[in-house]
Amino acid sequence: MFGSELTRIGVSLPQSLLVRFDDIISKRGYSSRSEGIRDAIRAYLNYYEWMEAVEGERIGVITMVYDHHKRGILEELTELQHEELKTIHTTMHIHLDVNNCLEVIILKGDSHDVKRIAETIMALKGVKYVGLTTTVPNP
Repeated sequence: MFGSELTRIGVSLPQSLLVRFDDIISKRGYSSRSEGIRDAIRAYLNYYEWMEAVEGERIGVITMVYDHHKRGILEELTELQHEELKTIHTTMHIHLDVNNCLEVIILKGDSHDVKRIAETIMALKGVKYVGLTTTVPNP
């Protein structure tokens, strides 16, 4: 699947994210950051490929964490939810701390709409985490 030829890249990360990543790769027993990054990229690729394969009518749950102090994010999320009334059925909002909020969005509709909404949220500045889980309406 992946060639054995290695390519060196440079990545800019916030120090706090790198510290957390280093802690996790140490606990998991990786011998280097590179191993951890390769594993994280493989997991991301697998998730993306799984999302691309989802077809038909779906029930979806989007879980996101975002910085509510980020200028414009509340307005963007509200606008998106109003634009997607036929797919978004309900939301739940929880204040995690003074900076961060958790929002859960329940959707029902065509898989392409569900994925598009999740990807739109992923692209918003201030969003720290987005997870999408889907299932068929009548398993």
